[in-house]
Amino acid sequence: MGDWLYLIIAIAVVAVASVVGLVASRRGRGPAEVAAPPPPVAVEAPTEVEPVAPAPEPVLERPEGTASRLVRLRQRLAGSQGGLGRGLLALLSRDRLDEDTWESIEDTLLTADVGVAPTQELVEHLRTRLRVEGGPVDARTVLREELLNLVGPDLDRRLQVSGADGNPGVVLVVGVNGSGKTTTVGKISRILVAEDRKVVLGAADTFRAAAVEQLATWGERVGVDVVRGPEGTDPASVAFEAVKEGVATGADTVIVDTAGRLQNKAGLMDELGKVKRVIEKQAPVTEVLLVLDATTGQNGLIQARVFSEVVNVTGIVLTKLDGSAKGGIVVQVQRELGVPVKLVGLGEGPDDLAPFDAGAFVDALLG
Repeated sequence: MGDWLYLIIAIAVVAVASVVGLVASRRGRGPAEVAAPPPPVAVEAPTEVEPVAPAPEPVLERPEGTASRLVRLRQRLAGSQGGLGRGLLALLSRDRLDEDTWESIEDTLLTADVGVAPTQELVEHLRTRLRVEGGPVDARTVLREELLNLVGPDLDRRLQVSGADGNPGVVLVVGVNGSGKTTTVGKISRILVAEDRKVVLGAADTFRAAAVEQLATWGERVGVDVVRGPEGTDPASVAFEAVKEGVATGADTVIVDTAGRLQNKAGLMDELGKVKRVIEKQAPVTEVLLVLDATTGQNGLIQARVFSEVVNVTGIVLTKLDGSAKGGIVVQVQRELGVPVKLVGLGEGPDDLAPFDAGAFVDALLG
């Protein structure tokens, strides 16, 4: 009986242990973990790419032609220079031309910057003609003829802007800073563009960054290439590259703006001489234009003498003539340098530069 009891207890213990192990096993495993599906990928609808419009071509200005410039030359000069002629005519129209009257005529001419020698010459011619011809004389006609002779109607005022042997014409522009030199270079380029000439500009006034930028702006407005270098670059090297480009691209004319410093004649001579020599390794210089401010009077003539001693000046550009009643500077500077005034500045506008016309100028003096 005791043995059976032990056997029953043992079976019961084994059964309980089996049940406990089974339950623990099931709890340890737990339910199977299922991986969450990846979130759906958002697919963007294709966007339409708008075509990029090409940048618009810059609208180039069309400069004014020579004919209309000459019309405005007469108008502008008549407004600013008429006082001289009216004063002379009033004196010459007196019933009696005594010594006091002739002295007043001389003073009027000298005040207008005609110069001493040209004034004496003009007065002598007027006295002779009015005395010899006698009778009723048209003072205006006589004065016009004598003034025209004084200004020089037969001088060759053509710009030498064409080269030979396939080379471009090379124009060297000189003058002190403040005379309007760089602006004049830009305005000359407009005259040539209006004549359908291909032009290259050389910004060789490298010591003034403002001059280089100013010239670049002039070129952009009419589609003219401007050769430039870093500030302080050797001016001769910029001039050389400008002419080199002109030759390579088949340009008709290269215009070179030069430095206008006037500290001393020796330094100026060295610099301008070097620029000219370097340029002429590729093409001859066909024109050297000296830019003078018409309002500076005698000071302008001193500058003119210095430059004429340094380089072979072939023509003069008088700026600000419209704002000066001293138109006699035309006569004096031509006499002083022995070269003609070829261009005159008439105002601040981009096309306010015109070929000088002796007849138009004298008519303007006479109002």
